[in-house]
Amino acid sequence: MYRMECNVVETLISGEIDCGNLKFKLLQNKDKSVIMNVTIGTTIKGAIDDLDLVVETLKECGFQRNRFYIHCDGALFGVMLPFLKKVPQITFKKPIDSVSVSGHKFMGCPLPCGVQMVRTEHIDGMLSKNIEYIASRDATITGSRNGHAPIFLWYNLSIKGYKWFEKEVQKCVNNAHYLKERFKKAGVSVMLNELSNIVVFERPQDDGFIRHWQLACEGNIAHVTVMPNVTLEILDYFMDELVAKRSMWFKDGGKQPPCAASQIGEENCVCPLHKC
Repeated sequence: MYRMECNVVETLISGEIDCGNLKFKLLQNKDKSVIMNVTIGTTIKGAIDDLDLVVETLKECGFQRNRFYIHCDGALFGVMLPFLKKVPQITFKKPIDSVSVSGHKFMGCPLPCGVQMVRTEHIDGMLSKNIEYIASRDATITGSRNGHAPIFLWYNLSIKGYKWFEKEVQKCVNNAHYLKERFKKAGVSVMLNELSNIVVFERPQDDGFIRHWQLACEGNIAHVTVMPNVTLEILDYFMDELVAKRSMWFKDGGKQPPCAASQIGEENCVCPLHKC
């Protein structure tokens, strides 16, 4: 949108930003200011970027506070993270500039929406003067917002409350660990980031199975996002069907499970090449 130069930073096998590569890219661009996107739960692997290490890397490379802007993208997991114990918190007490979370994912708003929080110093110059006919000020690109979305979000938060979110977040993470163990017992390549509710596993060999379970795939991996509506019964049903299908896909050893080592690490891959 701004026609600015964009540099893609490499990631670790977990999916989080590789701060070694970030340092290399920063030193190549020392004459410029930096806008950083830090992800709180990546789409495929649910990885959480190490915000403190990112800030430390920026400072090591000589970038003072007035030369970098950090946006924290917390679409799904940004709402969940505050309800987990002993986790790195995203807070404006740290040198970040904006945070965004979705309202239609974990919170369950019936229409796509989100909340963006920005430091006042960045938004003041963008706000329009008071617009008389709407009795408000505006800083959106479109010049308009859906008035129903904040009502849905307020209702959702008011009805469910803090305790509901705390309980459901912990349930999702626990169920994700349960699913990971079921994959391991079934001999399926699997990876789960410690704080995530997204379980990554070897890509099923049947497009019909993928469509039926609405699995998101990338290369040789697929993932299951364990949300509040995903019960242990559903996970067991899914696993039972997957195990039955795998016995047909890899019958008599004619076809082998795909190697997912490059995407989830050799330690998590149990293809014939990496199986212990």
